[in-house]
Amino acid sequence: MKLLALGLLTTLLAQAAATPPTRSPARVMTVHGASWLERESREAEQRPSEVIRAMGLKDGDLVADLGCGTGWFARRMARAVAPRGKVYAVDIQPEMLDLLRGYVAAEAVSGVEAVLGTETDPRLPPGSLDWILMVDVYHEFQKPEAMLEAIRRSLKPTGKVALIEYRLEGDTALHILTEHRMSVEQVLAEWSPAGFRLMRQLDFLPTQHFLVLEPGR
Repeated sequence: MKLLALGLLTTLLAQAAATPPTRSPARVMTVHGASWLERESREAEQRPSEVIRAMGLKDGDLVADLGCGTGWFARRMARAVAPRGKVYAVDIQPEMLDLLRGYVAAEAVSGVEAVLGTETDPRLPPGSLDWILMVDVYHEFQKPEAMLEAIRRSLKPTGKVALIEYRLEGDTALHILTEHRMSVEQVLAEWSPAGFRLMRQLDFLPTQHFLVLEPGR
């Protein structure tokens, strides 16, 4: 009996270790936190040039910055896909999009289209996108299943997603609240059932995961 109980306990512990911790969506950052998105240290922390190079963006690509906020990444991607490409800058807060338009105008960036999305639909043209970039935003999606379905619909057959999230594992992102961090296991637990597969995991960012995902063929 003792051996049976010990074996059952071992099995339960192994199952628990293999199961990603349950996750509740974090609260959406409001426009009052917009200054965090334009902080001076962000260049060194998030290395946008390296991110864009890893994505292989080129003139003519159609891309989206989903959960764009003030458009910090959208503006940089627009320069990479110019002059024939376009960046759809998507946010669910009109106030963020107003800030985005101000930055785009001030920097004279072309090829950025602001899109007011919803919690379930980014309102992107179907079957058209080469890349969708999401930086520190997926963990805030309140209805992730519907959004993942909409993301899949918007991609070209060869389209990909670049997902960047602060690491839950280890100690590199302890300065970030737990609910604003994700593990690779948590990501795949939600993206794999939605029909996506992990193509690459890049580790050059100091505090964040950089995952490249694509719809299963």
